Amino acid sequence: MIVRSLKDIENTERHVRAASGTWESKRIVLAKEKVGFSLHETVLYAGTETSMWYANHIEAVLCVEGEAELTDHESGETHWIEPGTMYLLNGHERHTLRPKTDFRCVCVFNPPVTGREDHDENGVYPLMTEPEEG
Repeated sequence: MIVRSLKDIENTERHVRAASGTWESKRIVLAKEKVGFSLHETVLYAGTETSMWYANHIEAVLCVEGEAELTDHESGETHWIEPGTMYLLNGHERHTLRPKTDFRCVCVFNPPVTGREDHDENGVYPLMTEPEEG
């Protein structure tokens, strides 16, 4: 059993700040836990814009605080995301999130991330694996 708090993660290698300066994420469960998914709490900052494309991952996002506009670049649709709203990128959709207030969400990734990822120039997380032990 693993028990871990967000407070435990603050200012550790699991507390990742984007090179872009638009978000930070606390990586609660990572690939090294070997449970088939990763779990993160992410905050995207008010007034920013982050374009993403998880070509290698499926992501589910549950908003727990704040509000943001989500644009699906595949369909052209725009959605308003507020607390209690979930979106699932089950088709690897290219998308942009524009937080109107600081936007806190809980995210699940499959396959799990290692914690070392950051978005590349296309908004993609590379598919990284943990080194084999032993």
